[in-house]
Amino acid sequence: MQFTVTDAPERERFEARDEAGVVAGFVTYQLTGSIIAYTHTEVDPAFEGRGVGSTLARAVMDDARAKRRTVVPICPFLADWLVKHPEYEGIVVRSTRKIK
Repeated sequence: MQFTVTDAPERERFEARDEAGVVAGFVTYQLTGSIIAYTHTEVDPAFEGRGVGSTLARAVMDDARAKRRTVVPICPFLADWLVKHPEYEGIVVRSTRKIK
């Protein structure tokens, strides 16, 4: 199944939609100048296990890179995803302490 990810700035979130246009998941953010904080990732239970979260993560990180933004990964899902994708390390701000 293919998902299309688009920015919905009026809602401060990126949305992943299936072929029928149904929202399968989203990532919320707060944008301040060139710094974007990704605050929450949510996948509709009907779409879990289909790669929606990873599709969203890659799309939001590629968008930030293309727009030369610095990423603050507040969302635990995205922070964990980034550990497995070091190719984005250059645009990510890491705090020195881990919040659990």
